[in-house]
Amino acid sequence: MKRHRTSQESLERDKRHAASITRVLSIYGYITDSYIIEFFTDHLWESLPESWRVVLSDLPAPQLADQLLCNGNSAEVRYSSVWPLSLLALKVTAHSLAFQRTPRYEKISGLQKRPAEFQHNHSQSSRLDPLFRKHVKPKKQHEIRQLGKLVKKLCDSTSCADVVDVGSGQNGGTEATSIPFPKPPRHVLACVDPQAPWEDFVRQVASNAEETSLQSAGENKMADDTWRTLTNASTSHVTTSTEEVMNLKTTRENEAAEPSAGSCHVVSESRVDRRFLLTGLHACGDLSVAMLRHFARCPGVAGITSVACCYMKLTTLEVPQPPGVLSADSDIREFGYPMSSWVSRLSGHKLSYKSREVACHAIEDYIARLKGDSDILRTHCYRAMLETVIRKVDPTMRRPGVQTIKKAHRLPFTEYAMLGLERVGLDPNTPLDETSVEHMLSQQQNVVVFFSLALLLAPLVETLILLDRMIFLRERGFQCEVIPLFKPQFSARNLVLVAAKDISDLGDLLEETTASESAM
Repeated sequence: MKRHRTSQESLERDKRHAASITRVLSIYGYITDSYIIEFFTDHLWESLPESWRVVLSDLPAPQLADQLLCNGNSAEVRYSSVWPLSLLALKVTAHSLAFQRTPRYEKISGLQKRPAEFQHNHSQSSRLDPLFRKHVKPKKQHEIRQLGKLVKKLCDSTSCADVVDVGSGQNGGTEATSIPFPKPPRHVLACVDPQAPWEDFVRQVASNAEETSLQSAGENKMADDTWRTLTNASTSHVTTSTEEVMNLKTTRENEAAEPSAGSCHVVSESRVDRRFLLTGLHACGDLSVAMLRHFARCPGVAGITSVACCYMKLTTLEVPQPPGVLSADSDIREFGYPMSSWVSRLSGHKLSYKSREVACHAIEDYIARLKGDSDILRTHCYRAMLETVIRKVDPTMRRPGVQTIKKAHRLPFTEYAMLGLERVGLDPNTPLDETSVEHMLSQQQNVVVFFSLALLLAPLVETLILLDRMIFLRERGFQCEVIPLFKPQFSARNLVLVAAKDISDLGDLLEETTASESAM
């Protein structure tokens, strides 16, 4: 018989896993912390061990993909030279510690970029109703179908008929297909504050539902039973029933007259008539974190499926307001990373903004470029070369944002430099040192190598962030797992964190869900 781990065993396993990753990153984290555009200005190539440089220097791109980034059968790898043990050990360790990215249902089709459902028609899923494919890109169709099945399975297991879909954007077209309700949703705009307690979220949901019901009465009677709150980056898209919302609202109003226990109100499970699930398909930055905290603290949330993205937008003690993230609350009480008390005490747990940004890259796409020896690989070298020119003209200008130069890899560097200098407000006719330019161009493959090393470590950063979230949940006694749900060549952020309350074994549920797909 299959033996299931106890909650404590799973917690200890995750802690050991996280500790192992921090030990690796404490040694080689400088690679993911580095900006590839500073390859020449900061002498990044020289920062690598000399023995690595000897074997990796000028290694052809296809061999680099096979020998470093591909996690296949090591016996089948053919090395062009003898690699140092430290490099081999890093490769094996990085692949073994990172969460598995290939879904169980992927077999022979795993070698193809497109999922099997798009083999006959590259833009229309053969396993999705035409109504659900309208105005939906293939990538999103694939995500909707896979996540929708998982949410439905979780709904059945937790006896929930209502789902709160968080961070879904304003068009609402894609998320409508992922919710297993026979009636159309209703759309309402609202903002979710990641720093707010779960009671505020429930009250917000209730008030928006009531307002929407009053405004829409008579327009669409079928929609009276279901409604949805939609938002962009920092907002929530909610689907649930009006009946549940009014029950939750009544609970919140009753609570207002009662004393609270500490900073978080405690509501009896019996006072929430109908429970609901939380789901988020690529909820950005702290929004995924807010979902997990609501799940852990709100008695009414029975389960959650969280597919995260934009890890660089997580708030941290070191970077409380990441670039591009606006916050009205400068007094952050709980940061997006780390979430768990254990990881926060772990030596070497800190993750830089850059390392979290690298963790968001589409690794499988880059491997495909390496294997095809694509000219696009030249782009990083060009941008690193441009950085040297920019700093020579203006030493105070560091890593300026350069508006995208279309088909940059097809241009001679002189033309690329003129366009780039103009985009950052510098003289496009600045003379270039031809000798220096030729020298840097000759190191193009070394730039590719350094970036590939960063991508080798990037999954460890993502895995550590997700382990921290799992430990946060396990510390509170909840079952949770992370599984690869989407085909990674099609959807780069394909890991889903699933947690549930009051079910016998979450692992069996997930195994059954993925097994049903592989049988198709």
